[in-house]
Amino acid sequence: MISRSTPPIPLYSQVETVLASNMADGALPVGSQLPPEESLIERFGVSRTTVRKAIQNLEARGLIQIQRGKGTFVAQRKITQELTELTGFVEDMQAVGRNATARLIDKRIVPAGEIAGQQLGLAAGTLVVRIQRVRLADGAAVSFDETYLPLEIGKKVMTDDLATEPIFSLLEQKYDIPLVEAEYKLEAVSAEPAVAQALGLETGAPIFLIERTSYRAGNLPIDYEKLHYRGDMIRFVTRLARRTAGESVRVKDL
Repeated sequence: MISRSTPPIPLYSQVETVLASNMADGALPVGSQLPPEESLIERFGVSRTTVRKAIQNLEARGLIQIQRGKGTFVAQRKITQELTELTGFVEDMQAVGRNATARLIDKRIVPAGEIAGQQLGLAAGTLVVRIQRVRLADGAAVSFDETYLPLEIGKKVMTDDLATEPIFSLLEQKYDIPLVEAEYKLEAVSAEPAVAQALGLETGAPIFLIERTSYRAGNLPIDYEKLHYRGDMIRFVTRLARRTAGESVRVKDL
């Protein structure tokens, strides 16, 4: 039974808080099913409307997933990744206290497609190295990464242990190629069969696709990636400064 305090806290908020606490302390672990509505009504001594409002709020916060015809389940907590500087997957996971690992799927020399070639400043059909890996956080698959590298440096990277060594670290620390900046393109797409299989999803499931081209000094592209992130496991955050009116005028004058 929940309390009817003074000043009053909405009953649905109290139910929501208790259930969220149960998830945080492990009483309701990830993947477990929430009790049915009738049990929650009896447990908290509230109406069906109150329970449903609490459930809606928990779903909006990403704490639960409602699977039609199956029930309501505790969701894997989403990883919050800031898009404020150029970082690799291992650095991103370390920043949020997760253990990052990788599973190598494939590494081979292939002709560059039109987009990969364009992003690397090469003609379509030029030989490049393609590396495919699944990236994991605390053992759970989060991203399926396709990395394209120019042939010369790519052949060197292929000889490294790509299940344990991040490509960014190899480029910068082993091969002395500091990364200066990158261009990001982010969109929501449906998972293709190969991507879905790698991430443990159904074909067509919604995912985030990031296309990232990283540059070395001299504005030279060195690394083009297609990063396929599970949409149910990650959220991206950034903070943008607003251009002042004076700056807008100066840009127009240019």
